[in-house]
Amino acid sequence: MRRTLPILLAALACFAPVWADRVGSEAIHPVWSRDRTHPHAPHPPIPAEETVIGGRDVTLWRPIAAGATPVVFFSAGLGSCATASAFLTSALAEAGYLVIAPRHADAGCATPRQTPPPHPEASFFLPAVWSDTTWRDRREDIAVLWEALRHDSVFAGRIDRSKLAVMGHSVGGYVALGLAGAWPGWRLPEVRAVVALSPSCAPFLTPEGGLATLSAPVGFQGGTRDVSITPMLIRPGGCFDRIRGPAHLVVFRHADHYAWIDPRPRAREAMIAYTLAFLDTHLRGAPPDALSRRRHGVTLLWNK
Repeated sequence: MRRTLPILLAALACFAPVWADRVGSEAIHPVWSRDRTHPHAPHPPIPAEETVIGGRDVTLWRPIAAGATPVVFFSAGLGSCATASAFLTSALAEAGYLVIAPRHADAGCATPRQTPPPHPEASFFLPAVWSDTTWRDRREDIAVLWEALRHDSVFAGRIDRSKLAVMGHSVGGYVALGLAGAWPGWRLPEVRAVVALSPSCAPFLTPEGGLATLSAPVGFQGGTRDVSITPMLIRPGGCFDRIRGPAHLVVFRHADHYAWIDPRPRAREAMIAYTLAFLDTHLRGAPPDALSRRRHGVTLLWNK
């Protein structure tokens, strides 16, 4: 039973066009309260702040809680704004995480309707030609930011450097996996957790990829209509299987590749819930029970 849906989605993927993320959003949308006693009450979102850290333009969501907090770097999809998944980044800040999203060189936020889609550095149809030079500038953005935070007086005493996670969507998910060691030369040793949202993980299924030796737990998220990438996550011998563990995978019904972009409301509460449960488990030592709870709209839920 576990293998039936992966095989079906893999077949569909053969006919699906593969294109990178162009959709971005600079708006901050309300994050609905995770308090189940008030399911219809809007919760004020944590506002996004634009600043410069280590010479990089970033958007950050600062938690209200005092004291040293965990850090989550967010890498958006190709061509997307740093605020593309603000419903999720804002929710993480609400839960006590400092979230920092660099504005990568390919971001099309300045003139989103006039800037043509960025040309991919390597073909999405030919993942075997990708290497550790592909989108390495994104890796450097995050590495430079992490080092700059060490010397930034604004964040002195406000971040816990032992609790670092990297989260990314599509190409951003590829970057997050690379930083955990999927490209050995990219490894950032302090990474303690990776959240990969419909990640471009196929390049790591080659002999050069290091999914089997990742230095951090990985939480994958996919969708049944995400026929270009989710089959790579769930097929036998795919990205989930290659990881020795710990690993978590959740697939949302009817979610396509852009389901993690702000204008798409489908499965939003569940996406927030699983992301928080994964980070709380691996950064804060919370019990993993919530990672095994199947929520409405979830078709696959695997843990190892």
